[in-house]
Amino acid sequence: MKIALDAMGGDFGPPNIVGGAVLALKEYPHISKLFLVGDTPRIEAELNKHGCNDRRIEIFHATQVVEMSDSAIDAVRRKKDSSVSRAVDLVKKGEAAAIVSAGHTGAAVAATAIKLRTLPGVDRPGIAAVIPTETNVFVLIDAGANSDARAEHLLQYAIMGSVYSRHVMGYKNPCVGLMSIGGEDVK
Repeated sequence: MKIALDAMGGDFGPPNIVGGAVLALKEYPHISKLFLVGDTPRIEAELNKHGCNDRRIEIFHATQVVEMSDSAIDAVRRKKDSSVSRAVDLVKKGEAAAIVSAGHTGAAVAATAIKLRTLPGVDRPGIAAVIPTETNVFVLIDAGANSDARAEHLLQYAIMGSVYSRHVMGYKNPCVGLMSIGGEDVK
């Protein structure tokens, strides 16, 4: 699998993201290519700290970073050379199969929705998280992209999660449940 990783995202940026990438490559040999997207000198410095020269890593330079204080839509429109935006571009061009970002969630969701679009019949993207349990794992959709989903969105998330569970995780008969964050004003 080829993955585009936003190396500038997250609260601690390249040190933690690149360190995690090095560990992931050791643990998951099926990752055939890992694009580290962001500031090349900073990424190279972190790779050197880890003594990593894995051939599966390719650095893809981006000159801008989406800050947590940025508006999601403004960041996508104004920071076209941001690490998250460029990572999404790699998926759009077919060079990567997935994007991973620990950065600005709204910007990542907005960039994927604008650049990749949703499948026919899907109104909103949803963030999927694979959650381990004592005996197995389950898929949670939506894990943070939307806080105001309507009934039709919940149905779409259920269908997407069921398809993912069958075709990617190998479950023959996945079940669907509903969790809610509620709507209290004090949340």
